[in-house]
Amino acid sequence: MIIEEVLEFFSKTPPFQFLDEASRRSIAGGVSVEFYPKGFTILAQNGPPSRYLRVVKKGAVKVFMKSPEAEDVVIDYRSEGDSFGFLSLVSDDRSRTNIVAATDTICYLIDRETTLRLMDANPAFTEFFLKSFFTQYIDKTYREMRNRSLLCGGGGDKLLFSTPVGELATRGVVTASRDISIRDAAEVMSRSRISCVVLTDADGVPVGIITDRDLRDKVVSKGRDVSGPVADIMSVSLIRADEREYCFEALLKMVRYGIHHLLIVGDGKLRGIITNHDLMMLQGTSPISVAREIEHQTTIDGLVPAAGKVNKIIALLLKEGARASNITKILTEINDRLLQKILEITEKRLGQPPVPYCWIVYGSEGRREQTFRTDQDNAIIYANCQETEQESRAKAYFAEFALSVRDSLEQCGFPHCPAGYMASNQQWCQPIRVWKKYLSGWISNPTADAVLKSLIFFDFRPVHGDFRLADDLRAHLQSALEAHEIFVGHMANMIVKNSPPVGFFKSFIVDKSGEHKDELNLKVKGIALIVDIVRLFALEKGVDETSTIDRIAALRNRHTIVEEYADELEHAFEFMMLLRIHHQFAQIEAGTEPDNFINPEKLGAMEKKTMREAFGLISRIQDVLIERYKPLIW
Repeated sequence: MIIEEVLEFFSKTPPFQFLDEASRRSIAGGVSVEFYPKGFTILAQNGPPSRYLRVVKKGAVKVFMKSPEAEDVVIDYRSEGDSFGFLSLVSDDRSRTNIVAATDTICYLIDRETTLRLMDANPAFTEFFLKSFFTQYIDKTYREMRNRSLLCGGGGDKLLFSTPVGELATRGVVTASRDISIRDAAEVMSRSRISCVVLTDADGVPVGIITDRDLRDKVVSKGRDVSGPVADIMSVSLIRADEREYCFEALLKMVRYGIHHLLIVGDGKLRGIITNHDLMMLQGTSPISVAREIEHQTTIDGLVPAAGKVNKIIALLLKEGARASNITKILTEINDRLLQKILEITEKRLGQPPVPYCWIVYGSEGRREQTFRTDQDNAIIYANCQETEQESRAKAYFAEFALSVRDSLEQCGFPHCPAGYMASNQQWCQPIRVWKKYLSGWISNPTADAVLKSLIFFDFRPVHGDFRLADDLRAHLQSALEAHEIFVGHMANMIVKNSPPVGFFKSFIVDKSGEHKDELNLKVKGIALIVDIVRLFALEKGVDETSTIDRIAALRNRHTIVEEYADELEHAFEFMMLLRIHHQFAQIEAGTEPDNFINPEKLGAMEKKTMREAFGLISRIQDVLIERYKPLIW
C-alpha cells in the first residue's frame, strides 16, 4: 500500500481532512487495507466490538438490524468516504448493528489506539462522530464553500452577519422634548452636529424622531413656519432593533421601511442609534443605496441601471458570508421596491384604475426565494365590478397595464415566463370572484393540471395595491382546503413521484447524455422537493407564510413531521440554495447564462456528503407521506 495514496484519500475525506498534514501523515503509516466480497458480514449485531475504525475506500456497506420479527431494518448505506464501527470501537462494547458488504468493498482500517490518540489530540475529530452528521456537515460545508469562492480571495471579516447592532450604535443619543419648536430642534441638531434628534414625552420615553431630511422635505421645501411645534413634522412610527440583533437585521429593516436611522433598544431602554452611513462604513457599500436610487427614479429608463446593480449586492453578501435565506431576503426587498416603482410609474402614465386591484407574485418571488434574475411570475386580482360597463373598462385598463408592466420588467432584466403565468395573460388578470372559482375548481377537482397550478399559485404574495383582495383570496383558499381533504392527498401524490437523484448506494443519478451530461438539476430534484413538502404541511395547518424557512419556523410546534425534521429541513434547504447561488454567480462571472445544473463530481467532499444527506432526508419524508396519505388516494 502506498502511503501517499492514503494521504491523498484522507485529505479529501472528513473528518481527516480537518486534521493538519502532520497528523494525517502520522496515522497513514499504520493504516491497513481489507477487501470484503459482496455479502460478507464485517460486523455482526450483538457480536464482538469493532477493533478498527473502518473507512470505505471503494464500494458500499449496508447497516441494518434484525427486528424481533426477524425482518431487516435498514438504517443506512455507507459508501466512499463514509466510516463505520466508531461507537463500538470507542466504547469497547458489542456491535449494535449488522454491517455487510453491499458490493465488493475495500476499506482502510485504523486501529483503536490510533483512533483514541486522534480523539485526545483533536477535539474536532471527536465532535465529528459524536454530533449529528447532518448538522456537522452543514456548518463545515458553508465554510468550505466560502473559502473556495472567488469572492473571498481578499479575506476580511464577515462583520455584517457577526456584529451585534449594539456594538455599532452611537451611544449618548441626543434627545429633546416633543414640545419644542422646529427652530429649537434644528438648533439642537446643528449644535450637536447630528443628522437626527429623538423626541421624548414628559417621562423621557421616545415618541418620535426628526431628521435632517424632515427639515428639508417638510419645512424648507414647504415654506413652513419654524416657530411651530416640532411634533407636527416628527415621524411617530419609530422602527427599532434590539441591541443583540445582527447588523444584517438592521440593514433589512432600513431597506424594508425606507429609513436611514434606526433606534437601538435593550431591556426596554433606548441604548443608541444607528444610521445608514454606519452600515455603509461597516461593509463598504450598502443595498440601502440601491433601494434609495430606485426610489428616486421617475422613468423606466432610469430604473434599468439600478436594477443592474443587484448582482453586485449578491457578490457583497456572499463575501460577507451570508446564508442563502439572508441573501434572498435582501434581494426580495430590492426587487419588491423595483416592482412597486414600475407599477407606480405605469399607474401615473395610464391614470387611476377603474377599480381597486392587487398585484400579486408567486413562485420563488412569492416565497421571497429569488436568486439571480428569474422569470416573471405575477397576476392581478381586481375588485368585482358592479355593472357591465365598469367591467369592460376594467378589462381594457388592466390588459394595457399588465402588458406595460411586463415589458418594463423585461427591460429591467426579468424575462417573460415561458408558460405565460403573468398578469399580461388575460387568464391571470381577473376579478376576485373569478380567482375564487379558480381555486375552488382546482381543489374540488384535483386533476394533474389543477394540482400543478396549485403548486404554482398557492405561494402568492401581495406586493402592491389593495392587500385586502389578497387577504380575502387567502381566506377563501384555506376554507376550500378544509372542505376537500382529499386534495392535499393528491398534492402529496404528485410530490412523492419526483424522487431525489440518489441511487441505492448513495451514488448520484445524473444525466447520461446531452447538454447536461454528468449533471443533475439541483432546483427540480432538490430545492423544489423541499419547497413542495413544506408547502404541503403549511396548507395542512393553515399557515399563511409563503417563505419556506418561515413556514418551517411556523410549523415547528404545530406539525408532528416538521417537529421531528425541522432542523434538517432548514439545513438542507439553506445548503442547496447557497450551492445554487454560488454556482450561478460563478457562471455569471464567467459570462455564461446561469442555470441549475450541478456536476456532483466537481464538488468538494463535504459538499457531496451534505448533498447525499439532504437527498436522503427528502426520501425519508417522502416515505412518511406515502404512509400518511395512502388511505386517501393510493
